[in-house]
Amino acid sequence: MTATTADAPPPGLRLPRRRGTELVLLVGAVLISVYGYIDVGLARQNAVPGDAVSYGAGLGALALLGHLAVRWRAPYADPLLLPIAVLLNGLGLVLIFRLDLETPRNQAAPTQLVWSALGVALFAAVVLLLRDHRVLQRYAYVSVAAGLALMIVPIFFPAVNGAKIWIRVAGFSFQPGEFAKILLTVFFAAYLAANRNALAHTGRRMWRYQFPTGRVLGPILTIWLVSVGVLVLERDLGTSLLFFGVFVVLLYVATGRTGWIAMGLLLAAAGAAAVGSLEPHVHSRVSDWLHPFASIDAGHGAGQLAQSLFAFAAGGMLGTGLGEGHSALIGFAMKSDFILATFGEELGLVGLTALFLLYALLVARGYRAGLALRDPFGRLLAVGLASLLAIQVFVIAGGVMGLIPLTGMAMPFLAQGGSSVVTNWVIVALLIRISDSARRPDPAAAEPGIIAAMRPGGGPSGASAGPYEEEDTPYRSGYGFGGSKERDR
Repeated sequence: MTATTADAPPPGLRLPRRRGTELVLLVGAVLISVYGYIDVGLARQNAVPGDAVSYGAGLGALALLGHLAVRWRAPYADPLLLPIAVLLNGLGLVLIFRLDLETPRNQAAPTQLVWSALGVALFAAVVLLLRDHRVLQRYAYVSVAAGLALMIVPIFFPAVNGAKIWIRVAGFSFQPGEFAKILLTVFFAAYLAANRNALAHTGRRMWRYQFPTGRVLGPILTIWLVSVGVLVLERDLGTSLLFFGVFVVLLYVATGRTGWIAMGLLLAAAGAAAVGSLEPHVHSRVSDWLHPFASIDAGHGAGQLAQSLFAFAAGGMLGTGLGEGHSALIGFAMKSDFILATFGEELGLVGLTALFLLYALLVARGYRAGLALRDPFGRLLAVGLASLLAIQVFVIAGGVMGLIPLTGMAMPFLAQGGSSVVTNWVIVALLIRISDSARRPDPAAAEPGIIAAMRPGGGPSGASAGPYEEEDTPYRSGYGFGGSKERDR
């Protein structure tokens, strides 16, 4: 064997795109949703719903549209993100259709399907038009200005169910705070990515903690205080908690300092205590949480939270079966805040566990995409968007199950709400774009043998940096999102 033959690099490897896997999973998600739709009709009407075929065709068309957009513009994207979103959206349509049978005069399922179509259309638009997620970093201050504007506008509209979070014009209504959460997450990620070194390694040390200088922390802290202040004026406790949680998570991820988590928990507890005691609308929700059966003791019957707890108890391990529950007893919020109680009653603990695993897998794949990226903005944006979903699921599930006070938010993809389902599809589209960037082979690794450098740490000797590694070799503080060895400029 000659030296030339011995030194020849191994043949190049082709990174699998997994689009075929995605398509198979999408077919399964659509079939599960159609089966649930038919099951509800058989349980409630002893007949297959007449629009079952059109429902399945519509959901299948939306899934195919999303798949074609991903196959064309994001071929290396995570193959699980889109099928999970389609399955959650499909299950939400099934539950809303089931609840429509309790209130024949208020048919929400057809409207929700239209909103889902709009959400998938925006999903496809983001995937097709946003070729690189790093473009969003240029519009950080435009994003924060637009986000704050969207949050301020509902103050001038009448309150709905005690909260000023809706804009109603000519019979059309939407919740601008849902769109603002994405814009503010983009700003937080861009600002922290640009200043992560200063946040992690400069400032004054007090006891065991080091606090950044006001020049660095001041702008983002001001934006956060303004946004939370606006939400307090609107009596929107849920979105306030959501923004606060994302803000603290991104601070921790950017700096790798656990002190931010401790400080965040203390501030959240202090703020919740103050708002809960001073704001009557929030105080009533805290009282209902502390005493969910007080209305029964007073002879006024069970309230919404008590009925929700009864529904979970009635579901047991396997549930009563789709369409066999008593969701109408919960009241007007059964299609929005308390739709999870319907899910728990009719599918039981097993169904709830499967649902939470779907959400957990969606969030985990978002985190995984962030961990694989080399640019700080993309890492923070992926973590921020995934955390939006994680915190929202926790806050809603905790409120409906009596773990924390109710917040009035919508379960992602599951509950009735056009603004919510549209923004959730946009979040998934951004995660698709980020995961495509994370898994896409480096052009420099196109020649044979260089594909080995795609593994974190470079090639076999670790000498060359792969596309998942930063050139400056970041510190391994936190989970690899900390500052770099270069001095902050």
